[in-house]
Amino acid sequence: MKSNTQLKKSFIRLITCCFAITLLSGQTFAETGHGEEEEHGEEGHVELTQEQIKHAGITLATVTSGTIRDVLPVYGVVATNAERVQSVTARFDGVIREVKKSVGDPVRKGEPLVTVEANESLKTYSIVSALNGAVTQRNANAGEHTTDIPLLVVQDFSTVWVELSVFPKDVAQVELGQRVRILSLDSTHIAEGKIIYIAPLGQTGNQAIMARALIDNPNGIWKPGLFVNAQITRAEIAAPMVIRNEALQIVEDNPVVFVRGEEGFEARTVTLGRTDGEIIGLPQL
Repeated sequence: MKSNTQLKKSFIRLITCCFAITLLSGQTFAETGHGEEEEHGEEGHVELTQEQIKHAGITLATVTSGTIRDVLPVYGVVATNAERVQSVTARFDGVIREVKKSVGDPVRKGEPLVTVEANESLKTYSIVSALNGAVTQRNANAGEHTTDIPLLVVQDFSTVWVELSVFPKDVAQVELGQRVRILSLDSTHIAEGKIIYIAPLGQTGNQAIMARALIDNPNGIWKPGLFVNAQITRAEIAAPMVIRNEALQIVEDNPVVFVRGEEGFEARTVTLGRTDGEIIGLPQL
């Protein structure tokens, strides 16, 4: 077994029984007032003061029961929610007197967008926005005549679609209503949604079936056109004890957690159960 010094250098992400260490410091700690590392206790046992724990940035978290997801990994692209788009057209043909918005401008529902003078009545009327959103197209200027082309296009980005590519061999595992976790390519942003549509036809380009998920986008983080990773939840399995992946350490090729007791942290080899890439089930501890 490794010495305490080596165990400290491996350190730590879990304390069980009452607490679990979930952040890894990577530092070797020194005893206060000395230049040597603190090495009290038996082999596989590490003692740290509260000051050392605080300085190392070690976080304690309670070990509880949890749910492990059985997921189907896929990739996709963010798309505009086509049900939240307004093509602004003139009800009565006429001359455009004023266009109040440009591309990129935010708009509120009920806000005037365009003023038109009708050809027959010569009366001026306003066209208002039916959505909260932003102008994404402008095809009109003052003095021009209205045509069949939309004067403006307004899109609401508070929700977006994510069009997922599912390979034919996996299509039978995908159903309407399934939960989906969407992750940005750098995994810094995560959103939850549900499958709302599965295309009846395949795509010739990538030989995949498109499954569409709907996600909330209140802060505008998810931009149409961006590629994403996704996890379609096939099942959820209850587990009596779970830890986060980062809580697990490998010591001498064995999976280990560090258990906090009255006298410090004890390295304890564990048997691993099912994992979904984020949490791991422990059959026993």
